[in-house]
Amino acid sequence: MNPLSIECEVHFNRCGRGRKELEAGAARPPAAAPRRVPRAARLLALAHRLERLLRTGVVRDYAELARLGHVTRARISQVMALLLLAPDVQEQVLFLPRIERGRDPIVLHDLLPIAATADWRRQRRLRECFWRGGRRGGCDRPGGAADAGRDAASERGNKSP
Repeated sequence: MNPLSIECEVHFNRCGRGRKELEAGAARPPAAAPRRVPRAARLLALAHRLERLLRTGVVRDYAELARLGHVTRARISQVMALLLLAPDVQEQVLFLPRIERGRDPIVLHDLLPIAATADWRRQRRLRECFWRGGRRGGCDRPGGAADAGRDAASERGNKSP
């Protein structure tokens, strides 16, 4: 045996294309995975930004926004429809918790039927039903049989659940 030996801690670092590099020192703990803002929140923030551009006259209309954003006018209309949500519903969408991995719990497709409802109280009921029951959890879409019964009851002056 060789009486002369050197001891030190090393760790292997992964690089591009599967290469590994040897580095001196103890291994650093892996960085926490960045959490992302839900897409629905980003789209609602974009809708507010686009609305401000329209209001200040920077852009003329939805068609110009669509050209600048390289999307269809229909897509711009979908995004701008989020502005029709009740203010407290918008606030809840904007402050959805960040997502570590996986799918977004709420997507644009889920919010558009709620935004299409003109009555904010009804929007809140639909939102509560959706938030409580999830995407497949017993919420009727606006205009469904359960909604029609609720509307008829509220017109008669009865309290709806």
